[in-house]
Amino acid sequence: MASPDQDLGPVLDKDGVRLTVDDALATVTLTNPAKRNAQSPALWRALAEAGRLLPGTVRVVLLRAEGKSFSAGLDRQAFTPEGFDGEPSFIDLARGSDAELDATIAEYQEGFTWWRRSDIVSIAAVQGHAIGAGFQLALACDLRVVADDVEFAMRETSLGLVPDLTGTHPLVGLVGYARALEICATGRFVTAEEAVSTGLANLAVPLDQLDGAVRDLAGAVLAAPRDAVIETKALLRGVQGRSYEEQRAAERAAQARRLRDLAGVGE
Repeated sequence: MASPDQDLGPVLDKDGVRLTVDDALATVTLTNPAKRNAQSPALWRALAEAGRLLPGTVRVVLLRAEGKSFSAGLDRQAFTPEGFDGEPSFIDLARGSDAELDATIAEYQEGFTWWRRSDIVSIAAVQGHAIGAGFQLALACDLRVVADDVEFAMRETSLGLVPDLTGTHPLVGLVGYARALEICATGRFVTAEEAVSTGLANLAVPLDQLDGAVRDLAGAVLAAPRDAVIETKALLRGVQGRSYEEQRAAERAAQARRLRDLAGVGE
């Protein structure tokens, strides 16, 4: 892929993550193509930091990756006895208390949680392999545009683990329980055609058109009034937790806010 953010000075550039900001548009790029953007605790902390550093002007965040693969998932070094330098190994984590283990995983998850904030729309551009943690990072975003060579897979179950980087909730919401269970339990690949047909992806395009398609989608989102997008996103995000009648009431309340704002009338 090309590097649409290469001419902008980075706000953050560390541990395989680069953040650039161009007014209302931010781009988070995974920058370790030599390792197929394999993930580590340091990368997860850098992702969390990127979220904290977003200026208030940002409305759309693009997530992209350098190289042929979006992310091959967890760096296999995590499975070695020594683990990563300066990090607890999986063996060390397993020996800790339940509270310590829970706190560590919660910290790892923070790199995946901010992408659905109500004040932004996040769009993942996904090419090649998006495996395990890579699949879950793509799922963390609101929207996904994929190249026609994409291959999603949730391999955690095959390794004796479970997906724990916030991917299970959006996966079930997008494809339903039965298909989500089958995808996770088998660890099989999901191709671009299936991703679009099941709702995992909004759009699939040839690889050389991926950057352009994502930019076009970002531009379309930015063309809409910010407050209307924020209110609409909140309405849609809340559907699963509301009854039909509760959703009707939420729509009325949101529309009242929009009408008063447009008319310049205080509540």
